[in-house]
Amino acid sequence: MIGQLIGPVTAILDKFIEDKDQKAQLAHDIATMSERHAQELAKGQLEINKAEAASGSLFKGGWRPAVGWICVLGFGVNFLVSPIAAGFGVVIPQADTSVMLPVLMGMLGLGGLRTFEKTKGVIK
Repeated sequence: MIGQLIGPVTAILDKFIEDKDQKAQLAHDIATMSERHAQELAKGQLEINKAEAASGSLFKGGWRPAVGWICVLGFGVNFLVSPIAAGFGVVIPQADTSVMLPVLMGMLGLGGLRTFEKTKGVIK
């Protein structure tokens, strides 16, 4: 979509600006404006992530461990508690693992990257 807008804008630049170098610079600035904006947004999000991670509060920085423990408890009920209770005639409803598994796998993948960073000495 941005590419479709650049052509008409550069045509307008041709009408009003005679210096070819200045036209080229303006066309380049216009073409890369959205990419620079996205990069600035990403940098801002990184700063927010750093502030959240540095926070000692469980309400701000503890959501990942909480989600992990919820997944672990759900799998524990499904694969340990429910089968053992079924042996005694007690029926315990099981959690939907099709919802928990993608969340847990994503978290485990991120955990693997964190371990890699720790081994390389990037993070303490």
